[in-house]
Amino acid sequence: MRGLECRNIQVDEIWGFVKKKARNVTPEDDPAEVGDAWTYVAMCADTKLVPSHVVGKRDYEHTTKFTQDLASRMKNRFQLSTDGMNQYLATVDEAFGDEVDYGQIVKVYTNHWIGNDGERRYSPQPFVKEVGKKAICGAPDFAKISTSHVERQNLTMRTFMKRMTRLTCAFSKKMENHKAAVALYFAYYNFVKLHKTLRCTPAMAAKVTNRLWTVKDLILWTPN
Repeated sequence: MRGLECRNIQVDEIWGFVKKKARNVTPEDDPAEVGDAWTYVAMCADTKLVPSHVVGKRDYEHTTKFTQDLASRMKNRFQLSTDGMNQYLATVDEAFGDEVDYGQIVKVYTNHWIGNDGERRYSPQPFVKEVGKKAICGAPDFAKISTSHVERQNLTMRTFMKRMTRLTCAFSKKMENHKAAVALYFAYYNFVKLHKTLRCTPAMAAKVTNRLWTVKDLILWTPN
């Protein structure tokens, strides 16, 4: 998808792992193929389209790859919202320069999963204690500096992709398979799955296509 005219892009990262969690990775393992596998996700808050995603480590290299890919797909100036990860400051500047209205939102969470007896309890999402917003570049609308839509998309991703569900043994065993599964999920999400609020697919809402695709269309599609 190229030449997109999105106006309000939200960005977030969702954690997963391949073969074993980071604490179990040994010096003999290839760090590029084993351990943490973060998925960077960009979502248009208006059309719910996901124009860009990158799977890799939560480091400068993959953050750069992600912001560069996002920039290559946009046609116009837009507002960008990210969390407070420091790597975005330099990579967004490299990818967009001053051609973006960029704001960060930083959320402080409570440790509500620790019970009264001191026992640590599992919870996928702690409560938000404090929210701070700041303009980084351009003139972002503070009312629209948010990552709520893309964070909700992360929940949808965990719901529909078993390998991303927590506390299961369905995790990916190969990085190549993990990347392929994520790519297939977003292709299905953008072009095939009807969005209940929009009553069409995100790709239709963003005018990338004028029709509802089927899984067969995804299988038979080839780039021009």
